[in-house]
Amino acid sequence: MDMEDPNVIPGFSIENADLDYDDDESTKKGKKKKGGGFQAMGLSMPIIKAILKIGYKIPTPIQRKTIPLILEGRDVVAMAKTGSGKTACFLIPLFEKLKQREVKNGARALILTPTRELAIQTFKFIKQLGKFLDLKTILVLGGDSMDSQFAAIHTLPDIIVATPGRFLHLCVEMNLKLSSVEYCVFDEADRLFEMGFGEQLTETLKRLPDGRQMVLFSATLPKLMVEFAKAGLSDPTLIRLDVESKIPETLDLKFIYCRPDERYATLLVLLREVIPKKAQIVLFAGTQHHVELISMILNKAGIANTFVYSGLDASARKINTAKFTMKKVNVLVVTDIAARGLDIPTLDYVVNVHFPGKPKLFIHRVGRCARAGRSGTAYSIFSNDDIAHMIDLHMFLTRPVQEADARNMGRAPPEMVEAEHQIVLEYVKHIDLATAYRISNNAYKQYIVTRPAASASSNKKAKHFKIGQLKVLEDFEKTLKQETELNKLGKQKNVQLAIVKKPAVDPDEFRNDFISRMKSFRPQATIFELNPKSNSKQLRIMAEKRDKDNIKIEKHKRKLVEQELEEGKKPAADQEELETVPKKKSKKNAQPIKDDANYISHQAKDHVEEDGYAVNSFAKEAGSAEFSVIGDTAADQRLHQRLQKWDRKKKKMVNVENPKAGKIRTEHGVWIAASYKTGRYDRWKERTKVDEQIAARQQQQDSDASDGEEAVPLQKRDYPHTHWGRHNAKMDLKKVRDLDLKSADQIAKQRLLKETKLAKEKTARLKNLQRRKKALGKKMAKTKGKK
Repeated sequence: MDMEDPNVIPGFSIENADLDYDDDESTKKGKKKKGGGFQAMGLSMPIIKAILKIGYKIPTPIQRKTIPLILEGRDVVAMAKTGSGKTACFLIPLFEKLKQREVKNGARALILTPTRELAIQTFKFIKQLGKFLDLKTILVLGGDSMDSQFAAIHTLPDIIVATPGRFLHLCVEMNLKLSSVEYCVFDEADRLFEMGFGEQLTETLKRLPDGRQMVLFSATLPKLMVEFAKAGLSDPTLIRLDVESKIPETLDLKFIYCRPDERYATLLVLLREVIPKKAQIVLFAGTQHHVELISMILNKAGIANTFVYSGLDASARKINTAKFTMKKVNVLVVTDIAARGLDIPTLDYVVNVHFPGKPKLFIHRVGRCARAGRSGTAYSIFSNDDIAHMIDLHMFLTRPVQEADARNMGRAPPEMVEAEHQIVLEYVKHIDLATAYRISNNAYKQYIVTRPAASASSNKKAKHFKIGQLKVLEDFEKTLKQETELNKLGKQKNVQLAIVKKPAVDPDEFRNDFISRMKSFRPQATIFELNPKSNSKQLRIMAEKRDKDNIKIEKHKRKLVEQELEEGKKPAADQEELETVPKKKSKKNAQPIKDDANYISHQAKDHVEEDGYAVNSFAKEAGSAEFSVIGDTAADQRLHQRLQKWDRKKKKMVNVENPKAGKIRTEHGVWIAASYKTGRYDRWKERTKVDEQIAARQQQQDSDASDGEEAVPLQKRDYPHTHWGRHNAKMDLKKVRDLDLKSADQIAKQRLLKETKLAKEKTARLKNLQRRKKALGKKMAKTKGKK
């Protein structure tokens, strides 16, 4: 797991800390000073001063790409890894947009974060980066006192850093309109949607004005986030510096075919015979039920392992992950959701026990190994249900599917799988494993239904996938050769000195060939044709059925021959068979008649050219970058299935409205209406008499000659009767007198006087320095004259 360095500022990466291009030695040598720093972005002096005071001068790649776009006022969706400097990407334009404090309208910037810890970290960084700016920031977190948060919002801050649940609660209680917000940030937006804050974000978005600027920062791009960005953002720009979308060259991909009921047996053969025992392995399963079952089977087989899934307790997840990272065990069984953020630099192997539904998810899985120049291997077990998805993956990776290539695709040795399958069946007879096995079988049916469907072209190609051409994978062949060599050595030891003739046929090869032929055997006659009578009804029915099937088979053969002819691979012998088969005109292949003079298409004639000239196509880019992970629990999968229905016109499953739309989940886990109001704010106003204070202050402002007086804090903090408490109470009173009772003109005048005073002091120091230099020069001249 990634460990955070306490000395690193959260908005910048650590690699920039050592860069210093203002070194005197480099300027003396005549080296050119590198450009592209924060000074080139046109930022104001207080922000540059704060950045330089922190000690950073060169922006990170995501900062270099996003800050200029955000400064232009555009809506941005940015994707980058954690620790790449995303915090500064939205804080620097925020400070440049707000610049100085205003107390007339209220909050002008809103930052929403998924967790308390991230909100506190952002709040601290605002204090550091906005050190030379007079901006007021408040923190709104769940679990804190709501009364103090009511009072904080009444001070009319410039920036609000909040968690979405508590902030929406305050908006509903106080009836906040947020009409003054100009700049809104969703930090770690993917986690916001994963944690179930989608409804809170939608309700908050409704309260924002139409002309606000929206900025979303995320590590991945879930489907909910894409839909939210399309609806809530105005012509957004997608910036991608996310995890690499290509598979590393040092990663080997191996695909192992198995029958559906031999999946776990194939896994055991792979772990025992191919993968080294000391190597670190991550197994990806479809649901949490499969994770538990695989862990039980491995324990029965004597393979030490641990497991992690989303429903597991947080402390248990931490303990199990630590066991694997500390190499107490070498096998970790996880689901896709639990693997988010899992970073193990020394990982050697990844095994996909259940094939993923999308190529992006496959890359997310196998990208866990072969990092930082290391080599790795990813084994993917696939069955009949996964062939179309496997072809989809190869199309995405622009690789051909080669059934006859035993280096990358094949099957496990049949005799080994049969032996392990018998052992697995014995394991499953145990009462605990029997229950888990039954539940996992039901969960697999749900997993297949809810998994994203493969493309239509892949489904067509899957029908022509030649399973019979799959050979034993080369990785297994190595172990088989070693076993045969050991057997031969053992036989040679037992053989006496007499010369023994070698058998004509190797018994191992004969057994393997016999098992493979037995599995592929298809009888010519059915059960109805065994010892039939010449005039039996069953025999006549099967004869008619066989004649009809022969016609279909001939048609299918003719289509295959035509396809091979088109590809230029047709042999001469099959050409004669093609001529004997009669050709019939099919109605399906007939071209529809279209009158070009009166036909109006739903697309413009130059739509392809217009798409090419398009400057910003967020929908198309987001579609390719979208990354969705299905829930690993049965409840999440059932919910996903309920949210879809069959559309008869479109001939596919379409999304329906969420039954929990308009409802939010409270901190206690209860679902309530998003507009639910408890009246707590009204009781707080009565208790503190805020309305009376506001009315009295308004009268004072009307009677005063100056127009723009700043609001007096509504509540004084109650300090204890100690030396520390009395000191802080005096300091609060002094702040009220110095700041809150002065108008905007008075504050500006005071700042101007302060700046002129500092300028005078600076000139006085320079004059004094010059005077000293002159006196020192005269003194040196006198001493030289005396000598």
